[in-house]
Amino acid sequence: MSSTPEHIHCLIIGSGPAGYTAAIYAARADLKPVLYTGLTPGGQLTETTEVDNFPGYPKGITGPVLMEDLKAQAERFGTQVRFGMVTKADLKSNPKRLWVDESTEITADTVIISTGASAKWLGLENETRLRMNAGGVSACAVCDGFFFKGQEVAIVGAGDTAAEEATYLAKLCKKVYMIVRKGEMRASKAMQHRVLNTPNIEVLWNTETHDILGKDTVEAVVVKNSQSGELRTLNVTGFFVAIGHKPNTDIFKGQLDMDELGYLQVVPGSSKTNIEGVFAVGDCADKTYRQAVTAAGSGCMGALDAERYLASVMAH
Repeated sequence: MSSTPEHIHCLIIGSGPAGYTAAIYAARADLKPVLYTGLTPGGQLTETTEVDNFPGYPKGITGPVLMEDLKAQAERFGTQVRFGMVTKADLKSNPKRLWVDESTEITADTVIISTGASAKWLGLENETRLRMNAGGVSACAVCDGFFFKGQEVAIVGAGDTAAEEATYLAKLCKKVYMIVRKGEMRASKAMQHRVLNTPNIEVLWNTETHDILGKDTVEAVVVKNSQSGELRTLNVTGFFVAIGHKPNTDIFKGQLDMDELGYLQVVPGSSKTNIEGVFAVGDCADKTYRQAVTAAGSGCMGALDAERYLASVMAH
């Protein structure tokens, strides 16, 4: 076994729409990209069934099939897709040094980080079961609200995202129950006013989700008032969780600039991080839009930025 670590021209970490789009562009630019999938090949979209809002699929497509298509396209141009997780990184060295699955060291001229963000869940057993079976539990109202047109739904959360998603759902659904754990919301005043002035949103204060009922799909949600202890059953067909996302960026702490939530910060209008040759794309750097199509667009930016960076380094 050679003691010299494998050297990679362009390393892509993560395999969502951002990672695969970066791979397509990098491979076509002859950067010979190597992509490590992480523990969830295909990223968050593999947990989504119907994707109706990705351009180019007039009849819609399922998340797993869309990710397989993107992977096949990246491989067609020569991307090496490998199953494995980058567990440690020294990005300040030149070339960058990274370790896969705690053991294998590799070096890279450029690194495109597309590690995504994971939705936070309540952790209820039925929540997990119905979410995995596409039974009406979702963490993205913009993605899935359409399927509940004219129905009654519930949403959990008290921040700006929850307030925004509740008002979005209210346009489509007959009734929206907003489950708020405390007696107040964290959302900005403007967002709170919008929620409270929407007639078909009912805010349940001091309330927690006790259980989600339904065999194959959501049939009802049982909530508990934390002050009175009273249980109430909401006859809803959809259950949305909007209690935040956690960007998968822990291994870059202390090296890359990030905000207080851990989202990687990039130079506006680019994918450049504070370290030359390291680029951040997709949901690990985007807490605003978090859509497959915006992630794909930023993946394209990451590959073009990496290509230009390598060209400028070669020129010197």
